[in-house]
Amino acid sequence: MTKRTILFFFFLISWLNLTTYGQKTQVDALVKNYYAKKHFNGSVLIARNGKIDYLAYLGLANRSDSIKYSAKSKFHIFSVTKTFTAVLIMQLYEAGKIHLDSSIATYYPDYKGEVARKATIRNLLTYSSGRANEDMQSIAEAYNTTVWPLDSFITRYCSDRLVTTPGTMFRYNNGDFILLGKIIEHLYGEPYPDILRKKILIPLKMHNTNYLRHEDIIAHLDQAYFHHDTIPLTFYRPTNYYIDNYFSAGAMYSTPTDLLLFDQALFTYKLLKKETVQLMLTSYPHLGDVALGFWVYPKKIGHKKYRVAERQGYGYGHHSNWVHLPDEQLTLILFSNTNTVDLNQMRWEVLATYLKDETK
Repeated sequence: MTKRTILFFFFLISWLNLTTYGQKTQVDALVKNYYAKKHFNGSVLIARNGKIDYLAYLGLANRSDSIKYSAKSKFHIFSVTKTFTAVLIMQLYEAGKIHLDSSIATYYPDYKGEVARKATIRNLLTYSSGRANEDMQSIAEAYNTTVWPLDSFITRYCSDRLVTTPGTMFRYNNGDFILLGKIIEHLYGEPYPDILRKKILIPLKMHNTNYLRHEDIIAHLDQAYFHHDTIPLTFYRPTNYYIDNYFSAGAMYSTPTDLLLFDQALFTYKLLKKETVQLMLTSYPHLGDVALGFWVYPKKIGHKKYRVAERQGYGYGHHSNWVHLPDEQLTLILFSNTNTVDLNQMRWEVLATYLKDETK
């Protein structure tokens, strides 16, 4: 190798390091602006090929005791739980124990809903079972008033009438994924939380992630807040709710670094085969680009179009937002405990800033 070649590589590596540093500096400025001017509280993580390139914790995890967010903080992830449930279903699919186009009744013969023999596992995974979605229509009663035994919850809120032909209309709800959780229990003969731990959390060493019950005392678990439209903003705690009732549709907590472990295990085919992950990432345009556990669609970020796989979670002031660009092996994770910032908007700004040099 000549001296000129060595110098060329030295300057190239230096330029790449400066470019990366510049990207992170601009992202940091953007995130801190969200904190200072829009009262963003929470965490932002960006990773390339599973390696963390940016990680920040801002604001208060607990306003009553002025506890700041830190690497110890745990976040309620609500509907990001559904992706874990989807992976458990796809593991059963790989094992030949479940077929996506078989009916609910095939694996849950005691289910009394009208869709029992009409809706399929695939329909449940894509929120297109055709049920009336009583759990969403009576959401305060379903989730805020009492802890329902799982079978009672399914009978009351997930066994309603058929209102659309299964597979034809996207209608977001928790009940379809609660039914999937019940099916997982039937097939394994064990409680969903135990299966979740055995099949995903323990193998991946996700030590700061787990299933949550309302009476659990979890060290460093954050609290969430709404705000009054006052100047300065004043915050208040949401009304009481029972996380237990969200079951396999939303009862988990995690951390940014733990969720990255799940992200990498999934997208590097450690949890599922490549062809199974590709099946999960196949979206249904007639159902609003929903896929199996994600939404997947092309998205212009800056001046370039990317293929995006994303999943969001929200509940009682808690927000979680997970974006993965499969072709770039780029991951963005946003967690927040206030409703002052639209994370759907923030995520694109953060990604556009991070990818700025690539999108020119």
